[in-house]
Order: sequence, then structure tokens, then C-alpha cells
Amino acid sequence: MSHFRYWSKLAVGVSMLAFPALASEPTVPPEPAEFKAQAPITYVPRDSILEFKSLPEYHEPEWVTEKFVKTGGLPSVKDRLPKKPLVFKTGNMPDGIGVYGDTLRHVIGGRPEGWNYSAGQSQGWGGIDIAMSECLTRTAPLFQVEAKDIEPLPNLAKAWEWSADGHKLTMHLIEGAKWSDGDAFDADDVMFFWEDNVLDPNVSPLNGATQESFGPGTTLTKIDAYTVEWTFKEAFPRQYLYAMAYGTFCPGPSHILKTKHPKYAQTTYDQYKNGFPPEYMNIPVMGAWVPVEYRPDDIIVLRRNPYYWKVDEDGNQLPYINELHYKLSTWGDRDVQAVAGSGDFSNLEQPENFVESLKRAAQDNAPARLAFGPRLIGYNLYMNFSGNGWGQPDARGQAIRELNRNEHFRKAVTMAIDRKRLSESLVKGPFTAIYPGGISSGTSFYDRQSTVYYPFDLEGAKAEVANAGLKDTDGNGIVNFPADKAGGKDVEITLLVNNGYNTDKNLAEGVIGQLEKLGLRVIINALDSNQRDAANYGGRFDWMIMRHHAELASVVQNTEQLAPTGPRTSWHHRAPEGGQLDLMPFEQQLVDVVNKFISSQDKDERAELMKQYQKIYTANVNTIGLTEYSGALIINKRFSNIPSGAPIFMFNWAEDTIIRERVFVKADKQGDYELFPEQLPGKPGGNGPMN
Repeated sequence: MSHFRYWSKLAVGVSMLAFPALASEPTVPPEPAEFKAQAPITYVPRDSILEFKSLPEYHEPEWVTEKFVKTGGLPSVKDRLPKKPLVFKTGNMPDGIGVYGDTLRHVIGGRPEGWNYSAGQSQGWGGIDIAMSECLTRTAPLFQVEAKDIEPLPNLAKAWEWSADGHKLTMHLIEGAKWSDGDAFDADDVMFFWEDNVLDPNVSPLNGATQESFGPGTTLTKIDAYTVEWTFKEAFPRQYLYAMAYGTFCPGPSHILKTKHPKYAQTTYDQYKNGFPPEYMNIPVMGAWVPVEYRPDDIIVLRRNPYYWKVDEDGNQLPYINELHYKLSTWGDRDVQAVAGSGDFSNLEQPENFVESLKRAAQDNAPARLAFGPRLIGYNLYMNFSGNGWGQPDARGQAIRELNRNEHFRKAVTMAIDRKRLSESLVKGPFTAIYPGGISSGTSFYDRQSTVYYPFDLEGAKAEVANAGLKDTDGNGIVNFPADKAGGKDVEITLLVNNGYNTDKNLAEGVIGQLEKLGLRVIINALDSNQRDAANYGGRFDWMIMRHHAELASVVQNTEQLAPTGPRTSWHHRAPEGGQLDLMPFEQQLVDVVNKFISSQDKDERAELMKQYQKIYTANVNTIGLTEYSGALIINKRFSNIPSGAPIFMFNWAEDTIIRERVFVKADKQGDYELFPEQLPGKPGGNGPMN
């Protein structure tokens, strides 16, 4: 095809420009060591997972019927469900139809800001928001779907079809589903999220949903109570179906949120965002569990949603598990408690804990099982590329950004990083791999031969620093800005990092030590996750170390974030409010490739485009890759229906990947962990569950 030849010529040109004479020539990254602890994945057809249909009869826990239905507190389970609920197919359940009861105990390091996800409030992460939220589509279970079938699963949107020209997408919402307080879910909830949250410039949904997340100029219209219509500028942009999954398009309860929104109430936007604090119990949800208890710095408890709209093939209303716990501790403690058996679940993502966790899991009396997935966790050093005002930098900050935009400077930094030593400072063994940046090696779009790697070469890096116009003019070992930049002072760079993860801090400390030898002074700015996110979204950083997101782990999800395709899509290059992106030439090439990928319907073409993307990205050092490794799912052995090879993060986190509403504990293995047995969520804003 002609466009293949164009991109091939472009890539050759980029490669020629990207490779000046260096002390050591760029190459491809070395092959990673074999890692035998990785669990295999069983691939299945997409349509084998779920469907929407009516069943002859429906069931629920006996205590719900006895205590709530027979006493008039709730309608019958049949009347609480849609006529055609979402039905999980038995053949896709590893252990089949489950039984009711027990508790899934999580440990998290985050702290909840409140329950208004739509307005940007964090619930503390660790799977709380996933337990409460449902989105138009669903992607997490796609890790097990054969490549030819890859497309988001239906969810709140039960079906969709494209117009003949591919510019309109009609979505049919599930009919008869209800929020956990019994209020009907319909298109008004979808339109409220779109019009009064995503499109409102005064509101910032938690995962940064913007109009650009669904394509520049995209519109959404209500057709009737259960039908909405998207209009796109591109033809058949199936990529945006992924943006309609967690956590970008998850509508909140409009009948509750409107009571605080300035458009509908005499309130401010700050009052809207913060109007549902952690103490506000029983916030209506579409998810399987509802928050009923919050004790600061202690625990959050969620109980089963009596109106949940999903069932198994025997008609049992899900979830099987009655209660979720979120112990408010630290992220490191999450691993410790899961391995010890005082917690039930963890995404083992900090390499410092790998060896001890494996040793414990190998013991016969170990309460938890541990399985590693593909190498999908990668850490990057992101440089702020905005040269025209995002975050309003001072003179020093502006000078740093001009350096960040200098190709010689970026190459100097990447060549000064000894990735082998950096990785071994986290964990020794076959866990980690050399990662130059770009697409994860664990995704099917990765191509090693298209990946440019600048090997560790301190002397070559120093030559590149000189080529960037920097030299140590005062003899203190730190290079100085030119006299007309930041007063000719020492080059001092602030590195933003999440202080909730040991891995993030350890990598930051290693980078600081290695770059000091290059003559750069780097200072850590360690913030908690909420503060770090605010600084990131606000552009208030020079550099930041961050674990990469879904777009580099899956490519097909959040694809628009692979490049600055819009003013707010990139993690490290955004436009100031009301301004324009000042793209560098290679960034424009990345944007062109990504937009072509999004609009392409040809599988071979898409694979070729991602090869071009990877070469442009790594040759021009779009980010500084630091390390890449597998994560491991830790789950207590008493739980059933855990799919083999479930990655801790690919399309989404493992809390969603394992489909928690299907997970169960066999009757003879159930423990006495429920804090609110035989209770259901009470009224919104009320004090906890009802008896």
C-alpha cells in the first residue's frame, strides 16, 4: 500500500536524523531473560464471555429474600433486574457457577477524597472505584480474547451499530437496569456525564476524560431513554469504544449529582466536586458493591448491590461475594498482607517484594497463590515538553523545558542511565528487562526490531550534553545554563514522583545518582498520588517518573494518549488553557501515525503503523524508559473463578480483569469476615447499611 511506503520512508528519515556519531551506536534492546514463573493464558472467542438475555427464573441470597423482600423492603429479585440482564456464560468461568457468601479483603495505600468520580474525586484506588462504577463498554477481560476478536465487550451499552459512512455510532443502553437505590438508569445519566462533566471546562473527571478522549469535534446526542448517538469526524473510529470503558466513560448517578451541580443547584463547582465526601454513605452505584462504612485511616466497607443487573446462567443475581473490605494502610503493606493471608488480593507490582513473595507462595501452607503475567509494567521518565506556558513555569522551569525539547539533551539523559544497574537495585534475577521506552514488550504490537536503544555510555552522554550547549562554568561538577538562560545558574531539575510506592522512589534515587555523574542536579519532589496527579494534570513539573498507562500496555485502549493528538491527551505535553500545542517535528509524526492507526480498519496496516510509531518514539527519545517487568497476581487460595494468566495490568487492573462479581468462595472454605452480615446499603447519604 502507498501509505506503507510513505511511513517506511519517513521512518528511515527519522532514523538517519536521530543517529549522529556517538561513542556507542544505537541498537535494539537485548533479549530479556527467560522467566518461567509466568502463567499461561487460555484464549477464548469474545462471544463466549457474556450475553444479554432473559432467563426462566432468578435467585438471590436466601437472607435477602427473607429479611427484605418478604417484609416489603425490596421488590422481588425478578422486578429488580432488567428483562434481559447481562448473563455471564458458565463455559467461561474457570470454576463454574458459584455460591453466595464471604468477603474479599483488599489493602490499599490510597485515601478517599469522596465519591464524586465524575468531578475528579479519587476513591483511594486499589479497585474501589472499579467495584462501584460501570461504564458503557468493558475491556479488562479482553486479555483472554483471541486477537481476531479484539473489541470492547458490551456493558451499560448492550449493543451498537455504525452508520454506512462510519461517522455515526448508535448505542443501545441496557433497559430496565437500576442504580443501587432503585432509581432507573437511562440515557439521562449518560448525557449528564457527557454534557455537564466531560464537556464542562470547570469539571475534570477523575481519569482525565475530555472531548478529545473520544475524538476532536465528537458529539453525543440522546435519541430516546435507552439510545444515544455518537457523531465522529473520522470514519469508523472503533478505537473510541475503548475510551468508553473504565475509567473514561463511567456515568455517575445524575439524580443525586445534579443536587450539587451549579447548572442545576445554587452551588459552586467546588461544592459540586466535594459535595459527596467519604462520610457520605450509600452513594448510588451501578457496580456490584456499595460503600456503607468509612473509618478514616482504618477501613472502607462495601456491601452487595441489591439492584445489580448481572446474573449467571442459572439466574443467580451477582455478585457472589457479599462484602468488600479496603483496609487503609500502605501499598507495600498490601503485598505483605496478601502473602500472609490477612489480606486476600494484591497486584504485586513492586519488584522489591518479588523474591520473598515467591518464597512464601512456594511453601505448602501458604494461604495465597501467586502467578506472574506478561511484561506489561514499564517505568518512564517523562520530560515536560510544553514550551509555551502549560503550568506557568518560572525562568528556571522554562529553561528546563527548552532543554527537554533539545534532542541532544534527551539523548544525553537516556545514554547516562545504566538500566541494568537500575533494575538490579530493585530486584536481582530474571524479573526485569531493558526498556528504552515506548510500547510494552508484553503487547502483541511490540516489535523489537523497530525499537531503538541507546546503550549506557557516560562519555557519549557527556558529549551530547556539550552538544546541547551546556558546560560546567563554575567548576562545581554541575553544568550551567547558558548565560542568557536562568541567569547561567546550575542546571537544577525537579523530579516529580509518587511517594506511595517504594519502586517509584527507588528508581528516582537511582536516576538522581546516575545523572549526577552527567553533571545534572536532580531534586525529588515526592507527593502522594492525588497531589502527584494534580501536579501532572496542571503541568507543574520539570520531569516525572511514572508507571506507564493503558495505551503503552495495550495500544488499542486510550490510543489517543500515545501522542499529543489533542491539547490534553498527552501525559507530558499539553497546551496552556486556551492555547495551542507547540509540537516538535517528531511529535507531529507520532500524532500522524496515531491518527492513522485510529482510523485504520486493516489489521496488517495497524501493525505496521505501530512499528513506525515505536521507531519514531524511541529514536527521538519521547520518554526515557527505565525498566520493564512482569507483575504478579496474589490471591488467597480460598477464592474460585480466577482466570489463568490474568495480568495485573493490561486493558485494566486485575481487580477488573478477574471479573470480581463472578469470583466466589466454596461453602466449606468460607470464613467469618463480614462486618455487616445480612445487611444491605441504606439510603444515599445515610449512616451505613440497613438491617
